[in-house]
Amino acid sequence: MIGMRVSGALLAVGLAAGAVGWTTTAQRPADRVPVAAVQREEPPQETVTVLVEQPLANVPGKTFTSAIVDFPPGSRAVPHRHGQAFVYAYVLSGAVRSQLEGQPVQTYSAGQNWVEPPGAHHVLTENTSATEPAKLLVVFISDTGDPIRVPD
Repeated sequence: MIGMRVSGALLAVGLAAGAVGWTTTAQRPADRVPVAAVQREEPPQETVTVLVEQPLANVPGKTFTSAIVDFPPGSRAVPHRHGQAFVYAYVLSGAVRSQLEGQPVQTYSAGQNWVEPPGAHHVLTENTSATEPAKLLVVFISDTGDPIRVPD
């Protein structure tokens, strides 16, 4: 009989709590977030380290720039352009998936390279590995004063 009184008392407290709006921590409305509101973590982005930037003495108005581009595992560059620069990219390590607008997706591994014509829209550049980094050597011949990369 005593056990029934305790159970009845707990039931009464539970009903009273519900009546005044108390809920358990797991049931609080603030803990329930619509799926659309959940922030998805963006993949990491690449880092660019300029090695050399020098005007071309024999080609007035043009600059030679070389850079190392490091792609952490699972990283992706935002779509971008390189202005009117001519671009040469060489894969130093890892593998990179790349696509210029209107072209098929290509995968390049260490020792492979590609070129991008002036004005090209680079819509995809990503490390193909979720566990290993990738690294590029990139050379730009650009108009002096122009940025080497302009995100969309």
